[in-house]
Amino acid sequence: YVLATLHVSCAIWVTLHAILRRREVSTAIAWIGLAWLSPLLGSIAYWMFGINRIQRKGVSLGLIQEWDHTPEQTLTNEDQQRIHRGSSEHPTFLGLVHLGDKVIGSDLLLGNSITPLINGDEAYPEMLKAIDQAKVSVALSSYIFDADRVGEQFLEALKSAQQRGLEVRVMIDGVGARYSKPSMVRRLQETGIKVAAFLPSKAPWKMAFANLRNHRKILVTDGEIGFTGGTNIREGHCLDLDPSFPVACLHFKVEGPVVCDLQEAFAIDWAFSTQEKLSGPTWFPKLERSGNILSRGVPDGPDEDIDKINEMILGALAVAKERARIVTPYFLPSRSIIDALCVAAMRGVEVDIILPSKNNIAIMNWAVVPQLPHLLEKGVNVYISPAPFEHTKLFVVDGIWSLIGSTNWDPRSMRLNFEYNLECYSQELAAALDKQIDQKISRAEQVTIERLEQRSTLVRLRDGAAQLMSPYL
Repeated sequence: YVLATLHVSCAIWVTLHAILRRREVSTAIAWIGLAWLSPLLGSIAYWMFGINRIQRKGVSLGLIQEWDHTPEQTLTNEDQQRIHRGSSEHPTFLGLVHLGDKVIGSDLLLGNSITPLINGDEAYPEMLKAIDQAKVSVALSSYIFDADRVGEQFLEALKSAQQRGLEVRVMIDGVGARYSKPSMVRRLQETGIKVAAFLPSKAPWKMAFANLRNHRKILVTDGEIGFTGGTNIREGHCLDLDPSFPVACLHFKVEGPVVCDLQEAFAIDWAFSTQEKLSGPTWFPKLERSGNILSRGVPDGPDEDIDKINEMILGALAVAKERARIVTPYFLPSRSIIDALCVAAMRGVEVDIILPSKNNIAIMNWAVVPQLPHLLEKGVNVYISPAPFEHTKLFVVDGIWSLIGSTNWDPRSMRLNFEYNLECYSQELAAALDKQIDQKISRAEQVTIERLEQRSTLVRLRDGAAQLMSPYL
């Protein structure tokens, strides 16, 4: 009787909390059903994984109101001509610009250069070079920072920067820091470098924060040179090192005014974790133009930034006329995005989705498959990329607009993690990314409905059961 009363009481609490707090009906129903049908365990799972305990990082410290690092912009004749030409050739994208203004709350910044770096083989040397040449400050945030051959190189570079008298700040996600032993948080602390673990989880009862991870990858040196994308600091991303589990990914070197957006995202996360406010020219110098790309940062997280990525994706699919191309390792998007992809394909837009042939998380691999027949029936092209594991995150539309960064197309990235992306308007950048996508498609196998129908009944049951777990994934 005691256990039954406790179960009913907990299930009622979950029901009331989910009704009041959960924004998605399907997710609320899933949690409520789990609480009632799995006595006590379902309620415990909801308490651990279903509650958002994060208060807005920046607002709680007054940083958003206090800071205004957006550079002043003066349009040159060349700028006006370029904007006029872009507006004439791609008039529908004016609506996407306005959407970004409202969703993100900041203007597009002129005069940026963004260079794609393929795998850690290209990204790490550039990042290490930037740290070695830094003169004032280094800010580094990574979801994973392994104690391996690559991690040791970054550790030595950061130690050298510290010894040269630079201001060095390093933040590693509390869960990501535990991917290898010894933890790089402790190794960095031993050298005297200021390091923070984002929402560390050292005890099982603190796993309530397991979903609220800082999945961002940001490096900024001297407040002038930035790097962001999907690449963690671990040797698996360096194919030349012949790692046991090779991972293909894309990272980006960023220069120009938009670097202040990267630095601000880091500074807000740092202040949330340490209460230290980074300000002044050490971290936010005056930035000069470096190229012709229009860009702005798109932070996303389970706080006031929630759904920004989701809304930008829906907006981009709505204005697409010719092509929409997606590369992601994890593909469990919301129903609204699935519908938008299908509608775009039926409008005549060539929609390409590239997924890895074998995922590093088996249940994610299984859960993806039941979504594919509906997409294929509506005209979406789905490709399966062979090894190495495809960890790239790309979204390119009509050869002019691209979204690059850390976000996967799944519930964890879209609603549960803190992510960082850049929205970019540039035909040159989009062409370079399209070339990368073309190369991936040339190596990939296209998925067909006939192939999916050949799966055995047991495999279909397994995949369907995995898909039922998607609200929890």
